Amino acid sequence: MSEVVIKTKRATPLIVVDWHSINWKNCHYVVKNLQSRIIKAYQEGRLGKVKALQGILTHSFSAKAIAVKRVTELNTGKKTPGVDKELWDTPTKKADALLNKLNRSGYKAFPLKRVYIPKSNGKKRPLGIPTMRDRAMQMLYQMALDPVAEEIADNNSYGFRQKRGCTDAIEQCFNSLAKISSTQWILEGDIKSCFDKINHDFVLANTPSDTKMLKEWLKCGLIDKGMYSLTTEGTPQGGIISPTLANLTLDGMEDLLKKNFKPSKPFNPKVNLVRYADDFIITGTTKELLENEVKPLIISFLKERGLELSAEKTHITHINEGFDFLGQNIRKYNGKLLIKPSKKNIKTFLDKVREMIKSNKTAKQENLIQTLNPMIRGWANYHRYVVSKETFSKVKSEIFKMIWNWCKRRHPNKPKLWIKDRYFIRVKNKDWIFAFNINQQINMADTPIVRHVKIKGNANPYDPQFEEYFEKREFTKMRKSIKGYGRLATVWMCQDGKCPICGEIITLESQWHLHHIIPKHLGGTDTLDNLVSLHPNCHRLVHSKKIDMSAS
Repeated sequence: MSEVVIKTKRATPLIVVDWHSINWKNCHYVVKNLQSRIIKAYQEGRLGKVKALQGILTHSFSAKAIAVKRVTELNTGKKTPGVDKELWDTPTKKADALLNKLNRSGYKAFPLKRVYIPKSNGKKRPLGIPTMRDRAMQMLYQMALDPVAEEIADNNSYGFRQKRGCTDAIEQCFNSLAKISSTQWILEGDIKSCFDKINHDFVLANTPSDTKMLKEWLKCGLIDKGMYSLTTEGTPQGGIISPTLANLTLDGMEDLLKKNFKPSKPFNPKVNLVRYADDFIITGTTKELLENEVKPLIISFLKERGLELSAEKTHITHINEGFDFLGQNIRKYNGKLLIKPSKKNIKTFLDKVREMIKSNKTAKQENLIQTLNPMIRGWANYHRYVVSKETFSKVKSEIFKMIWNWCKRRHPNKPKLWIKDRYFIRVKNKDWIFAFNINQQINMADTPIVRHVKIKGNANPYDPQFEEYFEKREFTKMRKSIKGYGRLATVWMCQDGKCPICGEIITLESQWHLHHIIPKHLGGTDTLDNLVSLHPNCHRLVHSKKIDMSAS
């Protein structure tokens, strides 16, 4: 059973919660309405009203339910426990957490569990893993903070923000550098240990959120190899609210540059900022301008926040030499700006594919294809917005060599033609396709190259005036991404991209399941009129409650 009951001293039931009976449409409506009111109050300068509405949101049942749902079903760390070794992996535990564990009164954050993950340069990145309760509380207060954070954010900040991503940042780089009259010099900036060095006093004084709760998360300490230590600075990587706090700390950099480097008739410095989390570039007309004026200003800006530039990663580069940013190489060739996948990014991806193939030496062909396809499709989709066609062909050739060696190793005594017939098929005029059947094949070179439309700089996903704008963008993005998915694309289009259970848009991030309205064991077919696309959790809800989808 997934029901949890809260009782009074007289043992009279007050609240009964069945996790699968929660009205998610209503929950999302209540939270969105409160977030819209927070934005409106902030735009009107009513900061007291903003604080009151944030308090209402963080105490509401709907927001708490969504917070628990996100950290237990949508978060990538949902199966990773904190120091208390507790997971909310059943409906009963989720319902219990919703009712009994998300209260501000008496709340005390647990220490973080320190883990280390390898970086591309051979070093290790420290992560702090909060407990499930702390994650849910951070998500709850994040929902109240994020609307304001989006409103005051720099227009050209793209990292860890709703509806923005690397593709928007790269497109802004193109806009700032592509023209003949564009600036020729770039300051490549990287902040040294940004998350680990942020000044706590600055965060507490400049974050429009509950200071008591922020202090709990900033000062909770951590446990590394069984040893407890205090956290006197930084926002731990791994915390749900940490990226927003880091963005709020760095917001204001763009306004500072605009204030100090205004265009004038005799001279236009052309100082523009593009930032993704703690990585950023700043353009300028001359190397001296960036070295002697812009860089000292940024150093002073960061020092106030307890931060400093990384000497080894901060450079001033001419556009003809090119530079790497977010996995892309940006460079002008004979006056024409071309953005291509960087050599480092290509090497990292091929090494990952090579390691995956080596670790599946005895796997079935269909299993190897199912393992490789998401990796290849994801990498190709990321780079399809830049000049990647030639790169795709080269990468495809390298992957083919790896797969051919995998095939030969399995059958060292068989002739090449026998191996080819065993593992490769021909589709129309294309031969040597590594496939189990026509629907299970690896093909990157056919990924279309498309131009990304950058998000509006001032667009806030919580502001009602931009609601239609974001719905159109999300619909277009998803439609392009699932174009090769066959039935899924058709079903998704027929539903206008929305899940009929919760009413929310089905996106690449949320994932999806195809549900048979009439089960196959009862004679249901795979025809379009018997299929509906649902969020994974909504799919589980349909089966748990035996909801009839025929009327949807």
